[in-house]
Amino acid sequence: MLIDHAKIYVKAGDGGNGAVAFHREKYVAKGGPDGGDGGHGGNIVFEADPGATTLLYYRDHRKFVAKNGGNGSGDKFHGATADDVVLKVPAGTIIRDAASGKIIRDLSDGEPFVCCKGGRGGWGNRHFATPTRQIPNFAKNGTKGEERELILELKMLADVGLIGMPSVGKSSLLARISAARPKIAAYHFTTLSPNLGVVKTGEGAGFVAADIPGLIEGAADGAGLGHKFLRHVERCRLLLHVVDISGSEGRDPAGDVRVIDAELARYSAELAKRPQVIVANKCDMIDEGDPAVAAFVAEMNQTGREVLFVSAATGKGLPELVHRVSELLATLPPLTIFAPEWSEADEADTGEAEALTVRVEDGVYFAEGKWLYDLMGRINFDDYESLAYFQKMLIKGGVIAKLEEAGCTDGDTVDIYGFEFDFVK
Repeated sequence: MLIDHAKIYVKAGDGGNGAVAFHREKYVAKGGPDGGDGGHGGNIVFEADPGATTLLYYRDHRKFVAKNGGNGSGDKFHGATADDVVLKVPAGTIIRDAASGKIIRDLSDGEPFVCCKGGRGGWGNRHFATPTRQIPNFAKNGTKGEERELILELKMLADVGLIGMPSVGKSSLLARISAARPKIAAYHFTTLSPNLGVVKTGEGAGFVAADIPGLIEGAADGAGLGHKFLRHVERCRLLLHVVDISGSEGRDPAGDVRVIDAELARYSAELAKRPQVIVANKCDMIDEGDPAVAAFVAEMNQTGREVLFVSAATGKGLPELVHRVSELLATLPPLTIFAPEWSEADEADTGEAEALTVRVEDGVYFAEGKWLYDLMGRINFDDYESLAYFQKMLIKGGVIAKLEEAGCTDGDTVDIYGFEFDFVK
């Protein structure tokens, strides 16, 4: 079963907290700070697996969370860095941001991709020692790991896509020119998922062809089966448009081409412009001198497409077809790699842009924000120097300015995640 679409949630690990500790040694009265740093949280990493052909695993496994980094401790002991969570997907998988639908990464180059970075480990209190602050009684908490919902979408890596109406012989053609063994039967919609086959053209040379399930009129709107798999021809450098030139089952080859052309255009204007070769299959059942056949060839030539006559049943014309496809591929650009559309600015659009909010309830000013929440976790409110650091960060982070914009004045009550104080500028 081909599963080529999945929605998952991923979260990198949080960084471990730095430690508040002081050196203790016999005969050493007041040892200095020696709190160790927290370890980094584990990343979420995607890797393309050449042996994988489906996203089936992600149909039943939808949540992936990396471990948090270890906390620091005394004697300058650092917390352990957490292991990465490595998710293997088929080559050609596209990772999209679920909220925006934008492409984050196309996994077609074989390079691992860190999708969510683990949080940084916090600093131990030894980092905050200064000539005037020799006993820092506070440390820094680790930062939160990144998290997001993703759409995984498989677009097969194939040089050539075989398209056409049902039962025109696409699967039979693929089976004759490659080692692929797709299901073939004498009824419509035998092929329920794309099939890949490697076509050898010489010593160590060849190309990959994909048999796409039969399209029908209305496919771009969801009719039939082919609409589910149109994404798999988006990378193809060349399309082999297979028709039943014999007109069996009452088919009109020219009419079929026009229908498929229209569906491609409705699905993607760029895909409709992809180079095509018309493959007139079942030529063993016709007289190539028939005026109707000549008229068909003339109509196709007018659209800039050449027509090659083949018979998947007898093998007629297949060597010529493979040779011609090989020639054309040598002149065409490489496989399509989709450029990222998502950026750090989009991260902000999902909520990070609202880094700080101020609301007023019953005369109390509530300040909230992710970074502010993280700040609260590393403040020791029983320590004067830690409070001074807190005040400095409120000014630097624009919290004071935001409170003033909201109308906060000296003496008003401010609440930051349960910590209340009187506003004094």
